[in-house]
Amino acid sequence: MDINVYKIIYEKMPEMSKSHKKIAQYILKKPNEVPFLNVSKLAKLVNVSDATVVRFAVFLGYSGYPEFQEHIQSSVQQQLTSAERLQMSNEVYGEGDRDIPHVLSGDIENIQQTMKNLNVEDFRRAIQYLLEAKRVYIVANRSAAALGLFMHYYLEKMLDHVVMLDSIEKDADLLYDLSEEDLIIGISFSRYTRSTVDIFSYAKEKGTMTLALTDGLLSPLIQYADVTLTAESQMPAFIDSFVAPLSLINALVIYTAKEKKNDFDEKLGRLETVWDQFDVFY
Repeated sequence: MDINVYKIIYEKMPEMSKSHKKIAQYILKKPNEVPFLNVSKLAKLVNVSDATVVRFAVFLGYSGYPEFQEHIQSSVQQQLTSAERLQMSNEVYGEGDRDIPHVLSGDIENIQQTMKNLNVEDFRRAIQYLLEAKRVYIVANRSAAALGLFMHYYLEKMLDHVVMLDSIEKDADLLYDLSEEDLIIGISFSRYTRSTVDIFSYAKEKGTMTLALTDGLLSPLIQYADVTLTAESQMPAFIDSFVAPLSLINALVIYTAKEKKNDFDEKLGRLETVWDQFDVFY
């Protein structure tokens, strides 16, 4: 079956019973988690019986939960189009204003899951890379460019050479002398941007240090990363939730500043003088 399981789920939601709809909404909100859950674990998380989960799989057209799980593991790698995600959002959140808090609580859940999954040793290695790198390049495209711009804005105030790469056509010339002393930070979340992956893999070939900021173990960035930090970005909508990724970047910026405290204090003092001179702030 080549049809994406998630697409089948949201298309069949109007026909579902109340308990089946609970399962469907959980799966659509946690697409990177559910493929690895057995029947009992999923049933417990959704607060339904094991039999209800099995009947849900059969309702969708599968012989049972094992076949459903096999196809959902495949489907998680098939990225839904924006139009399909918009339709899914309409099914999950429903009509009117009553589901507005669910959007906000989804962001809270993403931060909590990011905290739970954070590998402190990898976080420390990421800080060390930032401190040791001769030059830092941030690669982020499309919606993830907002994360890259935020990270670039603060890192360039404390590190000597930080460059934002957001167009391979415009910025390719900057990559001609990448070395092992440099660091490439690749930022990409589902649906992953091809140019980000291409630049990241090129950097790996050149022996450059690579840090991936992405959403899970299925990300194409991971195979080229020396260190990976993951943040939850899933929400059943046509946009990604960048609340948790931004929080992770905040932590990286804050801890880099702590390590660079003496140099950074002096630079901030000089910056304040310039800002005052040109009356920058209201």
